[in-house]
Amino acid sequence: QVQLVESGGGLVQVGGSLRLSCAASGFTLDYYAIGWFRQAPGKEREGVSCISSTDGSTYYTNSVKGRFTISRDNAKNTVYLQMNRLNPEDTAVYFCATDWASCSDWPSPYGMDYWGKGTLVTVSS
Repeated sequence: QVQLVESGGGLVQVGGSLRLSCAASGFTLDYYAIGWFRQAPGKEREGVSCISSTDGSTYYTNSVKGRFTISRDNAKNTVYLQMNRLNPEDTAVYFCATDWASCSDWPSPYGMDYWGKGTLVTVSS
């Protein structure tokens, strides 16, 4: 069956780093764009980053530019989000989701097709 599983979340101190993984099964990730989204308590689900399947173009929301890096390893059917210099505002449940080929729907979450269940990132202050 089609499945996305996020991992790598946890509790980290301010200024620390985490690497999130989004592993796909039941389909080939090569042909899909993958977006990372996050949702903090009381907040809308926010597009964080996206990577296309066509030319590998990457996109970031302004608040994470220079701190987060998205990448993909098609051989492992996995997309990563390296998060550095974390701050309390990064605390959220992080989700990965698919779109067809491009990141045209990102940063809106509503056009994405398949979603993982999320992984919690908590940045202590």
